[in-house]
Amino acid sequence: MYAVVGCTDCANMWLLRDARTSETARCSRCGRTHRTAKLKRFFESEDREAAREARAALLAKKHGDSEAFAAVDHVADLERAVEDAGVDDREYLERSGLDADEVFEAGARVEGGGSGSRSRDEVVRDAVRETEEPTADAVVSYATDRGVPADAARDLLEKLTRRGDLSESRGRYRVL
Repeated sequence: MYAVVGCTDCANMWLLRDARTSETARCSRCGRTHRTAKLKRFFESEDREAAREARAALLAKKHGDSEAFAAVDHVADLERAVEDAGVDDREYLERSGLDADEVFEAGARVEGGGSGSRSRDEVVRDAVRETEEPTADAVVSYATDRGVPADAARDLLEKLTRRGDLSESRGRYRVL
């Protein structure tokens, strides 16, 4: 069960997973600890995606952007549309006169063969979890130390936040 809950001190909203198993929850923005039984639940669902969508709609309404939010497709539909737009990597490489298989093999060698290496978004999530002050600069620094280009790390940080996998408050990030 997922619930969209809100902080009584700073009005931050976040997803709370299975509130029955934990007595308390900490606000990611102000740090206040709340008793989960007393938190106001704005939305509840068994489906995490439905809860994420409800949180996004509530935040849009809170900021006066309900009309803009209503005009946008579901997040999953937008992600598919982005993936379908343009040319894929293989087609781009081949149109550029490169052997795509050789490029992919070289990339796998550089990244350590792929079997034990972490993906770029996993590295960015690790950075948010493990960095003492998870600001954008600290996350990018952590990621670049582990082989993720700075621009890619910043793009992933923005993408993961838009998708609802991360939250950002006052310049600090948190994994949801």
